[in-house]
Amino acid sequence: MSRTDRAGRVIAASPATVYNALLDRASLEAWLPPEGMRGRVEHWDPRPGGGFRMVLTYLDPTGGPGKTSAATDVVDIGFAELVPAERVVQRAVFEADDPAYAGTMTMTWHLVAAGGGTEVTVTAVDVPAGIGQADHEAGLASSLANLASYVETAR
Repeated sequence: MSRTDRAGRVIAASPATVYNALLDRASLEAWLPPEGMRGRVEHWDPRPGGGFRMVLTYLDPTGGPGKTSAATDVVDIGFAELVPAERVVQRAVFEADDPAYAGTMTMTWHLVAAGGGTEVTVTAVDVPAGIGQADHEAGLASSLANLASYVETAR
């Protein structure tokens, strides 16, 4: 049975600004890694059918093993759908030997104007069984907090 994880947040920036942060390589490196990690984007092709590869490195690898190595998670992300200022749909595949991380997880970023900002909801479908739900939802919330800080500071 597939699992769905979600997180949401209202961000004090326009949907266009948030959308641009979802599709800018340097922006993603700055805000996407959750607390306790840093990220590096390899291969960048921001179009439907394109995608990117992100290497996430644990700042303290003793907190738990990475999916790809003791200190890293490597994920290949394809852009399945891009609707400017509304939605980004990604297909994520982790590089891991452990079958608990196998499969393709679909991440949908919904952007809806809300007052003077944007309600951002990220929904992850078909989350690999090896990813704990509470940890994943905390990671999603951390990334959203980073995104908010990143785009709100740029204003």
